[in-house]
Amino acid sequence: MNLRGILKQYFSYLESVRGLSEQTLRAYRTDMERFRNFIEEGNLEWSELKPKDVRGFLGALSREGLGASGIDRTLSAVKGLYRYGQRFEVIGHNPFENVKSSGRSRPLPEVLSEPEILSLLSLPDESYPGMRDRAILELLYSTGCRVAEVASMDLKDVVRGKRAVRVRGKGGKERYVFLGTPAREALALYIGQRNGHVKPGSVDAGRALFLNLRGTRLTQRGIALIVAKYLRQSGISKKISPHTFRHSFATHLLDHGADIRIVQEMLGHSSISTTQIYTHVGLEKLKKIYREAHPHGKR
Repeated sequence: MNLRGILKQYFSYLESVRGLSEQTLRAYRTDMERFRNFIEEGNLEWSELKPKDVRGFLGALSREGLGASGIDRTLSAVKGLYRYGQRFEVIGHNPFENVKSSGRSRPLPEVLSEPEILSLLSLPDESYPGMRDRAILELLYSTGCRVAEVASMDLKDVVRGKRAVRVRGKGGKERYVFLGTPAREALALYIGQRNGHVKPGSVDAGRALFLNLRGTRLTQRGIALIVAKYLRQSGISKKISPHTFRHSFATHLLDHGADIRIVQEMLGHSSISTTQIYTHVGLEKLKKIYREAHPHGKR
């Protein structure tokens, strides 16, 4: 099978079976376009690459100006293609199997302190948009949900008796996340006003939990703009996004003694290795406290 054919099958698999988001699929397509260009320009067969061809591809990525993280990401995408080919017996070997990544460590995520979180949560006013915004901010921090998960929530997903919300995560996986008292109260106040702001005749708006000011479903972009608005008001200088609430949720749970596997379940991570980055965030905090407090810490 030629490369274009296997790529078509591979992306269909990533979308329909793996359930990857459109944003992730776009990144994969960009990476695989680099690989396809290399193969076609060199008149190579993707299924018969030699070690020198692999080195040539890595060199081409470097000459293109990609940094270590960009090369690692592209390499990961190409390895995934070959693993797919082996799994479905389209190809017998993976020429990239023994190629190591740069080993570049992932940057630690930015995290808001507990006082900073409280400061942000106190900013929305008592108007209808303010009630909605407070409910969103409280929900992001109380549950650690991804922004896409919050944007896709429907009113029926709120399980009031159990103080929980049903979430549809990556790959279509469902899980339940829990609402603390502030989040539950903020959500109840918002829902009490929501029905009067639904766009008439819109079925999706009738289902959606969070609405924009036009009465239709609030998008990920809309949530990002809401977070940015309150960040400007807060005066917090950290570079944060809606995802920062997720980082802060996980870090604060671990700081207060939660088991990492429980946090993994709450975040909807398929692998605990993804969750472990938050233990490093906590370690950095401890190092900072040590350096500032111990008489010899600054030496």
